[in-house]
Amino acid sequence: MKILYGVQGTGNGHIARARAMAVAFRQRGIDIDFLFSGRDKNHYFSMEAFGDYQTRHGLTFHTEQGKVNYSKTVIKNNGWRFLREVQTLDLSGYDLVLNDFEPVSAWAAKRQNVTCIGISHQNAFRYEVPKKGDSWVDRSVIQHFAPTNLHVGLHWYHFDQPILPPIVHTVDLKENIIEPYEKTENILVYLPFEDIDEINELLMKFTSHSFTCYHPSVIEDKQIEHIEYKTLSHYHFQIDLHRCSGVVANGGFELPSEALTLGKKLLLKPLEGQFEQQSNVATLEALGLAQVMSYLDASVLRSWLDEQQAEMVTYPDVAGALVEWILEGDWTCQEALRKQLWDKADFPSYASIA
Repeated sequence: MKILYGVQGTGNGHIARARAMAVAFRQRGIDIDFLFSGRDKNHYFSMEAFGDYQTRHGLTFHTEQGKVNYSKTVIKNNGWRFLREVQTLDLSGYDLVLNDFEPVSAWAAKRQNVTCIGISHQNAFRYEVPKKGDSWVDRSVIQHFAPTNLHVGLHWYHFDQPILPPIVHTVDLKENIIEPYEKTENILVYLPFEDIDEINELLMKFTSHSFTCYHPSVIEDKQIEHIEYKTLSHYHFQIDLHRCSGVVANGGFELPSEALTLGKKLLLKPLEGQFEQQSNVATLEALGLAQVMSYLDASVLRSWLDEQQAEMVTYPDVAGALVEWILEGDWTCQEALRKQLWDKADFPSYASIA
Protein backbone atom coordinates (compact mmCIF):
# COMPACT_ATOMS: atom_id res chain seq x y z
CA MET A 1 0.00 0.00 0.00
CA LYS A 2 1.41 3.36 -1.08
CA ILE A 3 0.41 6.19 1.30
CA LEU A 4 0.79 9.97 1.23
CA TYR A 5 0.41 11.73 4.57
CA GLY A 6 -0.58 15.42 4.33
CA VAL A 7 0.16 17.45 7.47
CA GLN A 8 -0.77 21.00 8.44
CA GLY A 9 2.59 22.62 9.19
CA THR A 10 1.51 25.85 10.87
CA GLY A 11 1.48 24.27 14.31
CA ASN A 12 4.09 21.94 15.77
CA GLY A 13 1.31 19.80 17.26
CA HIS A 14 0.28 18.50 13.85
CA ILE A 15 3.92 17.65 13.14
CA ALA A 16 4.29 15.91 16.51
CA ARG A 17 1.31 13.67 15.73
CA ALA A 18 2.73 12.91 12.30
CA ARG A 19 6.08 12.06 13.90
CA ALA A 20 4.39 9.52 16.15
CA MET A 21 2.56 8.03 13.16
CA ALA A 22 5.80 7.89 11.15
CA VAL A 23 7.45 5.92 13.96
CA ALA A 24 4.46 3.55 14.17
CA PHE A 25 4.45 2.92 10.41
CA ARG A 26 8.21 2.39 10.39
CA GLN A 27 7.95 -0.16 13.22
CA ARG A 28 5.66 -2.16 10.94
CA GLY A 29 8.01 -1.88 7.99
CA ILE A 30 5.82 0.56 6.06
CA ASP A 31 7.40 3.56 4.32
CA ILE A 32 5.09 6.49 3.60
CA ASP A 33 5.57 9.87 1.96
CA PHE A 34 4.88 13.13 3.79
CA LEU A 35 3.67 16.50 2.54
CA PHE A 36 3.60 19.60 4.78
CA SER A 37 2.03 22.98 4.11
CA GLY A 38 1.35 26.18 6.01
CA ARG A 39 4.81 27.63 6.67
CA ASP A 40 7.92 28.54 4.71
CA LYS A 41 9.96 25.42 3.94
CA ASN A 42 13.00 26.99 5.64
CA HIS A 43 11.11 27.26 8.95
CA TYR A 44 10.63 23.54 9.54
CA PHE A 45 12.97 21.96 12.10
CA SER A 46 13.71 18.50 13.56
CA MET A 47 12.15 16.80 10.53
CA GLU A 48 14.48 13.79 10.28
CA ALA A 49 11.64 11.33 10.92
CA PHE A 50 9.93 12.28 7.65
CA GLY A 51 12.69 11.47 5.18
CA ASP A 52 12.48 13.24 1.81
CA TYR A 53 9.26 15.14 2.58
CA GLN A 54 7.48 17.61 0.29
CA THR A 55 6.28 21.12 1.15
CA ARG A 56 3.61 23.40 -0.27
CA HIS A 57 2.43 26.91 0.67
CA GLY A 58 -1.12 25.75 1.37
CA LEU A 59 -3.32 27.97 3.54
CA THR A 60 -2.74 29.34 7.01
CA PHE A 61 -3.92 31.85 9.62
CA HIS A 62 -1.92 34.99 10.37
CA THR A 63 -1.43 35.83 14.05
CA GLU A 64 -0.12 38.89 15.87
CA GLN A 65 0.44 39.34 19.62
CA GLY A 66 -1.67 36.36 20.59
CA LYS A 67 -4.59 37.10 18.25
CA VAL A 68 -5.74 35.93 14.83
CA ASN A 69 -5.52 38.82 12.33
CA TYR A 70 -8.28 37.97 9.85
CA SER A 71 -7.54 40.79 7.39
CA LYS A 72 -3.90 39.73 7.04
CA THR A 73 -5.02 36.10 6.88
CA VAL A 74 -7.04 36.91 3.75
CA ILE A 75 -4.26 39.04 2.24
CA LYS A 76 -1.45 36.56 2.83
CA ASN A 77 -3.32 33.52 1.46
CA ASN A 78 -3.00 33.37 -2.32
CA GLY A 79 -6.07 31.56 -3.65
CA TRP A 80 -4.73 31.10 -7.18
CA ARG A 81 -1.47 29.61 -5.89
CA PHE A 82 -3.45 27.23 -3.70
CA LEU A 83 -5.55 26.08 -6.66
CA ARG A 84 -2.39 25.46 -8.70
CA GLU A 85 -0.91 23.41 -5.87
CA VAL A 86 -4.06 21.28 -5.69
CA GLN A 87 -4.17 20.81 -9.47
CA THR A 88 -0.49 19.91 -9.83
CA LEU A 89 -0.25 17.44 -6.93
CA ASP A 90 -0.24 14.06 -8.70
CA LEU A 91 -1.70 11.27 -6.54
CA SER A 92 -1.81 8.61 -9.24
CA GLY A 93 0.90 6.59 -7.48
CA TYR A 94 -0.93 6.44 -4.15
CA ASP A 95 -3.55 4.02 -2.82
CA LEU A 96 -4.48 6.18 0.17
CA VAL A 97 -4.05 9.70 1.51
CA LEU A 98 -3.90 10.30 5.26
CA ASN A 99 -4.52 13.87 6.33
CA ASP A 100 -4.00 15.99 9.43
CA PHE A 101 -5.99 19.09 8.48
CA GLU A 102 -3.78 19.75 5.43
CA PRO A 103 -5.79 21.33 2.57
CA VAL A 104 -3.62 20.72 -0.53
CA SER A 105 -3.50 16.92 -0.30
CA ALA A 106 -7.13 16.75 0.92
CA TRP A 107 -8.52 18.74 -2.01
CA ALA A 108 -6.22 16.95 -4.48
CA ALA A 109 -7.50 13.59 -3.20
CA LYS A 110 -11.10 14.78 -3.57
CA ARG A 111 -10.39 16.01 -7.10
CA GLN A 112 -8.65 12.76 -8.15
CA ASN A 113 -11.06 10.45 -6.33
CA VAL A 114 -8.40 8.96 -4.03
CA THR A 115 -9.60 7.75 -0.62
CA CYS A 116 -8.58 10.21 2.07
CA ILE A 117 -8.75 9.56 5.85
CA GLY A 118 -8.59 12.61 8.09
CA ILE A 119 -6.85 12.06 11.43
CA SER A 120 -6.88 15.25 13.51
CA HIS A 121 -8.05 17.02 16.63
CA GLN A 122 -10.11 19.32 14.38
CA ASN A 123 -12.24 16.33 13.37
CA ALA A 124 -13.41 15.98 16.98
CA PHE A 125 -15.28 19.27 16.54
CA ARG A 126 -17.53 17.59 13.98
CA TYR A 127 -19.20 15.90 16.95
CA GLU A 128 -20.92 16.96 20.17
CA VAL A 129 -17.84 17.92 22.17
CA PRO A 130 -17.37 21.12 24.24
CA LYS A 131 -17.04 24.19 22.03
CA LYS A 132 -16.52 27.84 22.93
CA GLY A 133 -16.79 30.83 20.63
CA ASP A 134 -17.47 28.87 17.45
CA SER A 135 -19.28 30.64 14.60
CA TRP A 136 -20.66 29.48 11.27
CA VAL A 137 -17.26 30.45 9.78
CA ASP A 138 -15.45 28.15 12.23
CA ARG A 139 -17.89 25.31 11.55
CA SER A 140 -17.43 25.82 7.80
CA VAL A 141 -13.63 25.70 8.18
CA ILE A 142 -13.86 22.43 10.11
CA GLN A 143 -16.10 20.94 7.42
CA HIS A 144 -14.43 22.23 4.26
CA PHE A 145 -10.83 23.35 4.91
CA ALA A 146 -9.45 19.84 4.38
CA PRO A 147 -12.28 17.57 3.14
CA THR A 148 -11.84 13.83 3.62
CA ASN A 149 -13.87 10.68 3.01
CA LEU A 150 -13.53 9.41 6.57
CA HIS A 151 -12.99 11.37 9.78
CA VAL A 152 -10.99 10.25 12.82
CA GLY A 153 -11.28 12.79 15.65
CA LEU A 154 -8.87 12.98 18.62
CA HIS A 155 -9.67 14.50 22.01
CA TRP A 156 -8.75 14.30 25.71
CA TYR A 157 -12.05 12.63 26.58
CA HIS A 158 -14.65 10.80 24.50
CA PHE A 159 -17.77 12.71 25.64
CA ASP A 160 -19.75 9.65 24.43
CA GLN A 161 -18.81 10.51 20.85
CA PRO A 162 -17.08 8.37 18.16
CA ILE A 163 -13.64 9.91 18.74
CA LEU A 164 -10.26 8.55 19.90
CA PRO A 165 -7.75 9.55 22.60
CA PRO A 166 -4.80 11.79 21.67
CA ILE A 167 -1.81 10.59 19.69
CA VAL A 168 0.98 11.28 22.18
CA HIS A 169 4.53 11.15 20.90
CA THR A 170 6.57 9.45 23.63
CA VAL A 171 8.01 6.34 21.94
CA ASP A 172 10.64 8.31 20.02
CA LEU A 173 11.82 9.98 23.24
CA LYS A 174 12.37 6.67 25.01
CA GLU A 175 14.22 5.17 22.06
CA ASN A 176 16.34 8.06 20.83
CA ILE A 177 16.99 10.59 23.59
CA ILE A 178 19.98 9.21 25.44
CA GLU A 179 21.12 12.40 27.15
CA PRO A 180 20.57 11.93 30.90
CA TYR A 181 18.19 14.31 32.61
CA GLU A 182 16.84 14.91 36.10
CA LYS A 183 13.52 16.41 37.08
CA THR A 184 13.74 20.04 38.17
CA GLU A 185 11.44 22.77 39.45
CA ASN A 186 11.86 24.67 36.17
CA ILE A 187 8.76 25.91 34.38
CA LEU A 188 8.66 25.28 30.64
CA VAL A 189 7.16 28.18 28.67
CA TYR A 190 6.05 27.80 25.06
CA LEU A 191 3.90 30.71 23.86
CA PRO A 192 4.81 31.05 20.16
CA PHE A 193 1.85 33.32 19.36
CA GLU A 194 2.71 35.87 22.06
CA ASP A 195 5.17 38.75 21.80
CA ILE A 196 8.46 37.66 23.35
CA ASP A 197 9.00 41.02 25.06
CA GLU A 198 5.63 40.67 26.80
CA ILE A 199 6.54 37.13 27.88
CA ASN A 200 9.83 38.42 29.28
CA GLU A 201 8.06 41.23 31.14
CA LEU A 202 5.73 38.69 32.76
CA LEU A 203 8.40 36.16 33.76
CA MET A 204 10.84 38.76 35.13
CA LYS A 205 8.39 39.38 37.98
CA PHE A 206 8.96 35.89 39.40
CA THR A 207 12.61 35.90 40.43
CA SER A 208 12.20 32.97 42.82
CA HIS A 209 11.36 30.61 39.94
CA SER A 210 13.38 29.39 36.97
CA PHE A 211 11.87 29.37 33.49
CA THR A 212 12.91 27.74 30.23
CA CYS A 213 11.30 29.55 27.31
CA TYR A 214 11.19 28.34 23.70
CA HIS A 215 10.03 30.88 21.12
CA PRO A 216 10.30 31.29 17.31
CA SER A 217 11.88 34.72 17.84
CA VAL A 218 14.86 33.29 19.71
CA ILE A 219 17.80 32.97 17.29
CA GLU A 220 20.40 31.79 19.81
CA ASP A 221 20.24 30.28 23.28
CA LYS A 222 20.74 32.82 26.07
CA GLN A 223 20.23 33.27 29.81
CA ILE A 224 18.61 36.43 31.19
CA GLU A 225 18.71 36.21 34.98
CA HIS A 226 16.29 33.41 35.96
CA ILE A 227 14.96 32.90 32.41
CA GLU A 228 16.66 30.63 29.85
CA TYR A 229 15.67 31.33 26.24
CA LYS A 230 16.15 28.54 23.71
CA THR A 231 15.84 28.13 19.96
CA LEU A 232 13.25 25.67 18.67
CA SER A 233 14.45 22.06 18.81
CA HIS A 234 12.30 18.96 19.18
CA TYR A 235 15.11 17.02 20.89
CA HIS A 236 15.92 19.61 23.55
CA PHE A 237 12.29 20.60 24.02
CA GLN A 238 11.40 17.01 24.88
CA ILE A 239 14.17 16.83 27.46
CA ASP A 240 13.02 20.08 29.08
CA LEU A 241 9.41 18.89 28.98
CA HIS A 242 10.36 15.75 30.90
CA ARG A 243 12.51 17.69 33.39
CA CYS A 244 10.11 20.53 34.19
CA SER A 245 7.51 20.73 36.95
CA GLY A 246 4.92 22.62 34.89
CA VAL A 247 4.09 23.98 31.44
CA VAL A 248 2.79 27.41 30.38
CA ALA A 249 1.48 27.25 26.82
CA ASN A 250 -1.11 28.44 24.34
CA GLY A 251 -4.26 26.42 23.77
CA GLY A 252 -3.09 23.90 21.20
CA PHE A 253 -3.75 20.19 21.50
CA GLU A 254 -0.54 18.19 21.28
CA LEU A 255 1.66 19.88 23.90
CA PRO A 256 -1.04 19.72 26.60
CA SER A 257 -1.57 16.07 25.66
CA GLU A 258 2.13 15.33 26.19
CA ALA A 259 2.20 17.33 29.43
CA LEU A 260 -0.84 15.48 30.79
CA THR A 261 0.74 12.07 30.17
CA LEU A 262 3.90 13.20 31.98
CA GLY A 263 2.02 14.55 34.99
CA LYS A 264 2.93 18.20 34.44
CA LYS A 265 0.64 20.91 35.74
CA LEU A 266 -0.70 23.14 32.98
CA LEU A 267 -1.39 26.86 32.63
CA LEU A 268 -2.90 27.74 29.26
CA LYS A 269 -3.47 31.05 27.48
CA PRO A 270 -5.61 30.51 24.34
CA LEU A 271 -5.05 32.36 21.10
CA GLU A 272 -7.70 35.07 20.97
CA GLY A 273 -10.13 34.71 18.07
CA GLN A 274 -9.27 31.04 17.51
CA PHE A 275 -12.24 28.95 18.56
CA GLU A 276 -10.29 25.68 18.67
CA GLN A 277 -7.88 27.02 21.28
CA GLN A 278 -10.70 28.68 23.19
CA SER A 279 -12.56 25.36 23.23
CA ASN A 280 -9.45 23.39 24.20
CA VAL A 281 -8.67 25.41 27.29
CA ALA A 282 -12.31 25.53 28.35
CA THR A 283 -12.44 21.73 28.04
CA LEU A 284 -9.30 21.11 30.10
CA GLU A 285 -10.46 23.59 32.72
CA ALA A 286 -13.86 21.86 32.95
CA LEU A 287 -12.14 18.47 33.24
CA GLY A 288 -10.01 19.82 36.08
CA LEU A 289 -6.79 19.17 34.15
CA ALA A 290 -5.50 22.72 33.59
CA GLN A 291 -5.66 26.33 34.76
CA VAL A 292 -6.47 29.12 32.29
CA MET A 293 -5.57 32.78 31.80
CA SER A 294 -7.17 34.97 29.13
CA TYR A 295 -4.09 37.20 28.89
CA LEU A 296 -0.54 37.17 30.27
CA ASP A 297 -1.81 37.62 33.81
CA ALA A 298 0.78 37.82 36.61
CA SER A 299 -1.80 37.15 39.35
CA VAL A 300 -2.97 33.92 37.68
CA LEU A 301 0.60 32.78 37.07
CA ARG A 302 1.51 33.49 40.72
CA SER A 303 -1.39 31.38 41.99
CA TRP A 304 -0.62 28.56 39.57
CA LEU A 305 3.06 28.45 40.52
CA ASP A 306 2.02 27.69 44.10
CA GLU A 307 -0.08 24.69 43.08
CA GLN A 308 1.08 21.14 43.70
CA GLN A 309 2.39 18.82 41.01
CA ALA A 310 -0.27 17.22 38.82
CA GLU A 311 -0.93 13.49 38.39
CA MET A 312 -0.47 11.66 35.11
CA VAL A 313 -3.22 10.95 32.61
CA THR A 314 -2.66 7.58 30.96
CA TYR A 315 -3.45 7.25 27.27
CA PRO A 316 -2.74 4.10 25.19
CA ASP A 317 -0.60 3.83 22.05
CA VAL A 318 -3.11 5.41 19.68
CA ALA A 319 -0.63 5.76 16.81
CA GLY A 320 0.18 2.04 16.83
CA ALA A 321 -3.49 1.05 17.00
CA LEU A 322 -4.38 3.46 14.18
CA VAL A 323 -1.66 2.06 11.92
CA GLU A 324 -2.96 -1.48 12.49
CA TRP A 325 -6.51 -0.29 11.73
CA ILE A 326 -5.37 1.45 8.54
CA LEU A 327 -3.43 -1.57 7.32
CA GLU A 328 -6.35 -3.92 8.02
CA GLY A 329 -8.43 -1.88 5.55
CA ASP A 330 -11.87 -2.04 7.21
CA TRP A 331 -12.08 1.75 7.51
CA THR A 332 -15.83 2.09 7.80
CA CYS A 333 -15.85 0.62 11.33
CA GLN A 334 -14.18 2.56 14.14
CA GLU A 335 -16.27 1.41 17.11
CA ALA A 336 -14.06 -1.54 18.11
CA LEU A 337 -10.97 0.65 17.85
CA ARG A 338 -12.63 3.38 19.90
CA LYS A 339 -13.68 1.00 22.70
CA GLN A 340 -10.31 -0.73 22.77
CA LEU A 341 -8.44 2.55 23.23
CA TRP A 342 -10.70 4.32 25.73
CA ASP A 343 -10.81 1.19 27.93
CA LYS A 344 -7.06 1.68 28.42
CA ALA A 345 -7.25 5.37 29.34
CA ASP A 346 -6.91 6.36 33.00
CA PHE A 347 -7.50 9.76 34.61
CA PRO A 348 -6.45 11.25 37.98
CA SER A 349 -8.95 11.04 40.84
CA TYR A 350 -9.42 14.82 40.81
CA ALA A 351 -10.41 14.94 37.13
CA SER A 352 -14.06 15.86 36.45
CA ILE A 353 -14.79 12.84 34.26
CA ALA A 354 -18.48 11.92 33.92
